[in-house]
Amino acid sequence: MKLGILGAADIAYRRFLPALQKCPDITYAGVASRSLQKGQKFADDFGGKVYESYDALLQDSSVDAVYLPLPPALHYEWGKKVLQSGKHLLMEKPFTISLEETETLLTLAKEKELAVHENYMFLYHSQLKKIKKLISDGELGNIRLYRMAFGFPKRAENDFRYNKALGGGALLDCGGYPVRLALELLGDTTRVVQASLSQPTGYEVDLFGSAVVQNEDGLCAQISFGMDNSYKCELEVWGSKATLIAPRIFTAGAGVFPDLIIRSSSGKKHVELAEDDQFLHSIEYFALLIKNTLKRKTELLQKERQAKLISQIEKQRDICENSNYWSE
Repeated sequence: MKLGILGAADIAYRRFLPALQKCPDITYAGVASRSLQKGQKFADDFGGKVYESYDALLQDSSVDAVYLPLPPALHYEWGKKVLQSGKHLLMEKPFTISLEETETLLTLAKEKELAVHENYMFLYHSQLKKIKKLISDGELGNIRLYRMAFGFPKRAENDFRYNKALGGGALLDCGGYPVRLALELLGDTTRVVQASLSQPTGYEVDLFGSAVVQNEDGLCAQISFGMDNSYKCELEVWGSKATLIAPRIFTAGAGVFPDLIIRSSSGKKHVELAEDDQFLHSIEYFALLIKNTLKRKTELLQKERQAKLISQIEKQRDICENSNYWSE
């Protein structure tokens, strides 16, 4: 199977291609770049062809799949063209910038019998599997609450994350991580019961926010995120017997040895885990989706559920803004 990259993004060069080289099921075909200099750097370091345009790559019948790391506002336009060209789609997060756009692409993927995958890499790290086992084995007791947070300090003013036209905003960028993790831990009945998004004066997008989600059993997760915050990348699982903290739940890339902390009345212990390549495993899962139609259907449902939760948070924000709840 041959894969091309649509756009010479930094994440494609630094992280995607080094991981792709370790995946025996997929061969790198080349990159389409609007900058010849950037495209040539990809070719010099990783081989492959430099396509003269995005359309040229999509017209190459030898390419079976496409990795799309463009700014979020371009995901729908070019994701749709990828699927219309009959190629499987590995999309950088967020999948699109609206529920309507996501549902359109998912419907098209079903019609074309193509695989789509959103690159939330942390889902495929062995760390999460270990956390789930500790929960299922009862080491923490009955789970009372989940807390998950992802935020980072302010980046450059020209960063696309602060540009509304490019699909910026904290919810779409860092907020998707804890939302997706909450869906993973709470299950398919997860819904938003409260949400808040903050857009300080002078900014055209939300910079930070929070939400509470709940499943049909009444189990809740408190979510927080921001891109003008001190760095936090944490999951807390509060049980009746003990509390588990994972300080690098979203960003434990290759070379990182995650450390889980378990606190109880008897003291504190550390569970040191092995390093893992979550980017590689995400690519491997994409290859599996291409081969396995049953898993492909499950993935489509999860993409839709994720998009609906994001949409519910946006609607809760709109309700708060259009009411007098906060008025004195």
